[in-house]
Amino acid sequence: MCASEQLPNIYCESLQTTLKRLCIAIVFSIAFGYIEAAVVVYLREIFHPDGFTFPMTVFGIDALSKRILLTEIGREASTIVLIFTGAWLFGCNRHQRFAYFMIIFAVWDIFYYVWLKVLLDWPASIMDWDILFLIPITWASPVLYPVLISITLIVFAVIILYRCSYGRMVKPTLPDWLAFFLSGLIVVVSFCIAGLHITEQDYASYFYRSLFAVGLLLSILTFVKCCLNSGKKVPESQFRKD
Repeated sequence: MCASEQLPNIYCESLQTTLKRLCIAIVFSIAFGYIEAAVVVYLREIFHPDGFTFPMTVFGIDALSKRILLTEIGREASTIVLIFTGAWLFGCNRHQRFAYFMIIFAVWDIFYYVWLKVLLDWPASIMDWDILFLIPITWASPVLYPVLISITLIVFAVIILYRCSYGRMVKPTLPDWLAFFLSGLIVVVSFCIAGLHITEQDYASYFYRSLFAVGLLLSILTFVKCCLNSGKKVPESQFRKD
């Protein structure tokens, strides 16, 4: 989208252009969230006509359920591909593309719940439990926690895009990337541990909030460190539009 633009400075685009592109990305993500919510409306009507409640019943026993489960896993994988594709098209360089991936993912995730509230009047509260993902195993937690992740990603992405417009890139070092990976892994593990026990009566006791908090806090502290260590403006000779 930006490769053919001839700009008078070293930046891929001005702050004004970034804001316009960001607004379009948000609209795209909100619409994408509706598509996701609509699919869940159909699935709940088929498999949970009496209400979507925890603990969950055992799923995927008969052939039809297994086929639908595999279809749902494929749909989730395709969703990530679509988000990545959108981020690639919206961004002009690797920093912006990473930021737009976070924006699209986060807004999509938040509005998925907004649309479910509109369509099904669910969740009744932010602490209602949900199945978050199925790859490689089931993830589960109260709705609050994926929303916290999404809000954090939005803040990260907006800061990255703003700094990009002024040539002040956020430049993580290898240890920073390892810290981000570790923080993400900790959060995912906290969701997956809970997901393993969603058919048990005491399912809620298996979501370790302290473990989740460690992962989220580590990512925030690492990002702040990256911003503080990336204060200098990128010289034209080092700027790349890739």
